[in-house]
Amino acid sequence: MSDTVKINRGLKGVYFERSGVSHIDGARGELTYRGYSIHDLATQSTFEEVAYLLIHGELPDAQELADFDARLKAARALPPAILDIIAACQDGHPMDVLRTAVSALAALEPASRETGEAAFVENGIRLTSQVPMIVAAHEAIRNGRAPVAPDPDLGHAANWLWMLKGETPSADAARLADVDFILHAEHGSNASSFAARVNVGTEANLHGAIVTALSTLAGPAHGGAAEDVMKMVHEIGKPENAAAYVKQKRANREAVTGFGHRVYRAEDPRARHMRDGVRKLGAEMGAPEWYEILQAVVKAMKPYARHGLNVNVDFYSGVIYQLHGIPMDLYVPIFAIGRMPGWVIQCIEQQRQNILIRPLTLYDGPEMRAYVPIDQR
Repeated sequence: MSDTVKINRGLKGVYFERSGVSHIDGARGELTYRGYSIHDLATQSTFEEVAYLLIHGELPDAQELADFDARLKAARALPPAILDIIAACQDGHPMDVLRTAVSALAALEPASRETGEAAFVENGIRLTSQVPMIVAAHEAIRNGRAPVAPDPDLGHAANWLWMLKGETPSADAARLADVDFILHAEHGSNASSFAARVNVGTEANLHGAIVTALSTLAGPAHGGAAEDVMKMVHEIGKPENAAAYVKQKRANREAVTGFGHRVYRAEDPRARHMRDGVRKLGAEMGAPEWYEILQAVVKAMKPYARHGLNVNVDFYSGVIYQLHGIPMDLYVPIFAIGRMPGWVIQCIEQQRQNILIRPLTLYDGPEMRAYVPIDQR
């Protein structure tokens, strides 16, 4: 049997379901949400509008967007018990604290136990708002500060920066954070979205699925690329060192962080928007050298593009966070903030025609054998 069964390790190339949310053309380097190009959304839309689009399937009109924004803002206040839980585990990694807090919300908010589609939508909107609140509150508490109260006059991304840093961000900084969230909002059947679907397949509630997604995203093979890029940039130090760094990495058959992607053979279509953001923010903050180092690495990696080793979105994200003075261990939680609406709609889609996800493994262990009592071994 082992000679006749094809094993697709990692489920690579396997279609397990249909989805109307996002489409990825890896060969051409294209990404759409609900049929809209990521380029149009990144340059013309807002995170709130994109979140509505993903969850509801269509772009909102002005009143629908205002109502959706009001629902997001109404959910910004965290239960006091969550702040106590964050304080109790403040020395933990931010992803562990975030996962723990979301799990606690499931116990503290009775509505989280409901599993109908309307409940998934309502709980998803609330969690989309609460996740950045948790991350910002933890950053304050672990640094001995009181959490900053949300500002109802600020949009989702700007308010996140306000709560994180305690100062109102510039319009450009807020817009760049908004674009970052848009670019990370949805990406098909990635590891964390698939894990969330597996959870919903058991008829679990949304909070449980989001905890599963967060646990999966925390693995460095999924969510850790932006942090690794920033470590690489520090290691390179100067633009003129990039070529030698890349040459040594390739000679050692080691990956250069931020290049290549599981589904893209061309350049990740999201990367260009982060690239422009790094250039502008670096100039604004008087630190253009970060952008120059990144571009020197891109130049050194150009000969390998024909092998599918093109720049991906995480190559630029980490430097943006660095320019904002955001600690490296918050890079993956920021990814989670942006991905929330994508996880929510993936869970809703799974629930609509739910089925227990139960793939097979091909046994290749010993043949049937007799049990030997312990005194005869």
